[in-house]
Amino acid sequence: MNTCISSIRAMEILDSRGNPTLRVTVTLDDGTRADASVPSGASTGEHEAVELRDGDMRRYGGKGVRGAIRIVEEEVAPALLGRDARRQAEIDLAMRNLDGTPNKARLGANSILGVSQACARAAAQASGLPLYDYLGGPGARRIPMPMMNVINGGKHADSSLDFQEFMIVPVGAPRFAEGLRYAAETFHALKGILHDLGYATAVGDEGGFAPRLKSNDEACELIVRAITSAGYKPGEDISIALDPAATSFYVNGRYRLDRSGQGAKSSAEMTSLYRSWIRKYPIISIEDGLAENDWEGFREQTAALGDQVQIVGDDILVTNTRFIERAIREKTCNAALIKLNQIGTVTETIEAIDLCRKAGWRFVISHRSGETEDTFMADFAVAMGGGQMKSGSACRGERIAKYNRLLEIERELGEAAQFGR
Repeated sequence: MNTCISSIRAMEILDSRGNPTLRVTVTLDDGTRADASVPSGASTGEHEAVELRDGDMRRYGGKGVRGAIRIVEEEVAPALLGRDARRQAEIDLAMRNLDGTPNKARLGANSILGVSQACARAAAQASGLPLYDYLGGPGARRIPMPMMNVINGGKHADSSLDFQEFMIVPVGAPRFAEGLRYAAETFHALKGILHDLGYATAVGDEGGFAPRLKSNDEACELIVRAITSAGYKPGEDISIALDPAATSFYVNGRYRLDRSGQGAKSSAEMTSLYRSWIRKYPIISIEDGLAENDWEGFREQTAALGDQVQIVGDDILVTNTRFIERAIREKTCNAALIKLNQIGTVTETIEAIDLCRKAGWRFVISHRSGETEDTFMADFAVAMGGGQMKSGSACRGERIAKYNRLLEIERELGEAAQFGR
């Protein structure tokens, strides 16, 4: 088996928002060929690894990735040809050294991640192993609990909601296939309720409904109603997870809930709002409840609510070990959102997860709002064994592709499969 890299090519494709992104193809000396497509976020942290775009306004409004293609084929490929694709850490380090910046600003995180993921997939194929088994070893058998987005707001939808994501989590399901059914049935029940109330049932970037509700509270109220309507018990069968993406409405030191008309609030007042919601609704997780630079507010929120719910850092941590180390030290969160393209390589993403494990934190593998049909993250979630994954709603093919891949994996694992947070 010759698993040395013989060629690396890239092409421009479209993501789920109709914007360009990269697909990278790695071919090995034994003829193995594997692709990887790179997602893109709309709600991004300021410290994320840099995504390279052309800036040529004559094409795709400046969002083209021809420059990234050139970098993959003319700079990255020559540096990696002849290397063994199974040596993931060595390959990823070589690309980081070639880039030479702390945030991958020269080569672009999209260029680097496409190559990193395609190498991992090619090595798995050449080894005759499923990707989750190759990355996670024979002990990889935990299928993640889906955190399904059912109502969109913020930057992900043109709606009246300040908060970005209202999700359902099938905590009472015995296995993934049943959990997916619980969530999908609740999604459809919610659609019927919205329709009956005269609300629009158009969906946002991640497939959740984007109605013009009266308030952020009403979103939770309708979700609880939908859970019950679908025949499930709120908090027992299905719970709620929130991603307010608070950076998007943080202005001059205040959280401005202008869309919903709830006024401007301090960090402490936002935490009080979440505390009141936890008492009223079956909420188990709050992601980015405060802004990415509000470290003190996050620390106080975790101290106040961390024994009741999962406090997840996304924009404040950006899958970066430097920020995760600080957050562990300062008790800023008790869980991390993990996005491969926030940091840019498979190896660095695993390093971030290892830090979470050592600290006793939970972690959530996550998609991006601009997705592709690539299912790498589904296998990666099983490989890492964290037990939680965000992949969007029960519609839109790029979201469903991840869920369907997890159904396949659960079937492959059979009796050995585990499920749960």
